[in-house]
Amino acid sequence: MSTTGQLATLSAHAMAALVRTRCASPVEILDDLLDRIAALEPRLNAFVAIDVDGARAAAHEAEAAVMRGKRLGPLHGVPVTIKDVQAVAGLPTRRGSWHSDPAPAAEDAPAVARLRAAGAVILGKTTTTEQGWTAVSENPLTGATDNPWKRGRTAGGSSSGAAALAAAGCGPLHLGTDGAGSVRLPAHFCGVVGFKPTFGMVPYLPVPNNGGLSHIGPIARDPADAELMLEVMAGQHSADYTTLPGGFRRDPAGPDLTGLRIAYSPDLGHARVDPEIAGMVEAAVRAFERLGAAVETVAPAWGPLGPRLIRDLWGPPLLPYAPADAAAEAAMDQGFVACLRESGGASWRDVQAAQARRHAYAGAVGRWFGEGWDLLVTPAASVAAFPHGRQVPDHWPGHAWDWLTWAEFSYPFNLAHCPAVSVPCGLTQEGLPVGLQIAGPRLSDPLVMRAARAFLAARPFPAWTG
Repeated sequence: MSTTGQLATLSAHAMAALVRTRCASPVEILDDLLDRIAALEPRLNAFVAIDVDGARAAAHEAEAAVMRGKRLGPLHGVPVTIKDVQAVAGLPTRRGSWHSDPAPAAEDAPAVARLRAAGAVILGKTTTTEQGWTAVSENPLTGATDNPWKRGRTAGGSSSGAAALAAAGCGPLHLGTDGAGSVRLPAHFCGVVGFKPTFGMVPYLPVPNNGGLSHIGPIARDPADAELMLEVMAGQHSADYTTLPGGFRRDPAGPDLTGLRIAYSPDLGHARVDPEIAGMVEAAVRAFERLGAAVETVAPAWGPLGPRLIRDLWGPPLLPYAPADAAAEAAMDQGFVACLRESGGASWRDVQAAQARRHAYAGAVGRWFGEGWDLLVTPAASVAAFPHGRQVPDHWPGHAWDWLTWAEFSYPFNLAHCPAVSVPCGLTQEGLPVGLQIAGPRLSDPLVMRAARAFLAARPFPAWTG
């Protein structure tokens, strides 16, 4: 598809540089991006709301600041989208559900406020699955978000719209959230970079009542852009007691990974992986050796403990969203309803026992990294993008809700609060992206992203062109 986009498809770094040097104005960038979105959005269905008036006002204000010679933030004039689980002043937060408050938010969430303060132009709210419960790109409120690479295929979730827009070149920066892979899995399906930082790196309000599984992270085409966005959002916040001091600072080191000890696990000792995905990731891992790292294939002992643990912990925190009656149930994602039904029998004792096992699991992951591993590389997911209307692809055992069967690589790092990023490593024979995941121990975020940058410099991924 031929669209406008000379400015819209630039990196955030390039956009900000053009604005600072007065080679392009924030208004020109926004207009070009809105033209591109107008051409692509009817198919993608990636937005819940586009705040054209608010974005134009912000872009004009940003342009005026440039002309007055005011001090400019690192994202001055750069358009950013926000997943529709975080508050944006003046817009509702619908969370992919009819059972949500349609009233506009009174104020920005902390991460959004920090993006604005850095000069970003907030463009609108992007689609999510209902209450973020699943990793396929559908919800009953706005329908299915399409994968740019192939019509009718999932874009992944729950940060569905963010990944689809990033892949389609509709702006450089997109805020996502991740409770079991919801930044990394759509990045895998759409061929972009999705980074889940260490838990507590970015303030998340209201603090989710799910045992510390949910994280905020950037989705972008360029890993350096993802780092820039994280630098802006990260840091302690008085209203989120889980946030960490110190923020995030990019590791300036180059692509030489000499001296790093990298573990590669093709299945974490238990996961089923489609052969084509497994082969592509296996070949891609060799890039780390060429970059100087020592790579060894492993099967960590903690890997097989994850499947039961995440299933014991995933559904119970979602039970407050259980439908009150048959009419309410009919307006919900039926996979979500099935998940809630299965989780409804969990007792307080069951959940507390699972949390105890979770703490032990996180400790085991941390000790394993402490044995001398700098990073762990795995597939980002077990399958490529499959058609809408199902939780698992047709060639996998059917289930009413259990999408986790093909996402066994992502949630361990939510459970253990470790940083992890999905980077694209190739295309299947059908032309669908495949992601490779790089994870590290807690607070190793700069190293994880340095490795992501080095990998994509060594193995550039072709941008979607329509």
